[in-house]
Amino acid sequence: MKFLVSTLAIAAMATLSACSTTNPDVVQRGDAQRLALVQDATVLSVRPVVVDGTQSGIGGAAGAVTGAIAGSSVGGRREGQVVGVIGAVVGAVVGNAIERNATREEAIEILLQMRNGERRSVVQAKGEENFAAGEAVILTTTGGKTRVTRAPVVQQSAARPAPTPGQ
Repeated sequence: MKFLVSTLAIAAMATLSACSTTNPDVVQRGDAQRLALVQDATVLSVRPVVVDGTQSGIGGAAGAVTGAIAGSSVGGRREGQVVGVIGAVVGAVVGNAIERNATREEAIEILLQMRNGERRSVVQAKGEENFAAGEAVILTTTGGKTRVTRAPVVQQSAARPAPTPGQ
């Protein structure tokens, strides 16, 4: 019985750890090899924010099952049923809280000045890049989701003379 409870708890944690992320360094499989809209912008400001965790019900369901199994193994048949129901309710509440905290994410909100004068804001997880006010960035939009990355530095090559006619 304890093995089953442990197995369910491990399965619930594995499921929660596979939840999606807003990390700009991670590209979803469905977004690979798709044409994306790229726009130039300048960072106006950056501030830390927290992306609240999700409550999909998976954590609550896993907690309820685990609590019910653990509770039903207490005492005799009648006590086991009562404690099993209580265990299911408590497990659901605890599982929901675990899911919400496990999917909570430290992030940043980047306020941007677009080239056309518009201002936009993008919230994304903290990635490998740190942004500063006045820095040139690009916005890459794919599948309705936008991520901000540092603009590439373009090296100017020496101008080549135009070929002369007849060569």
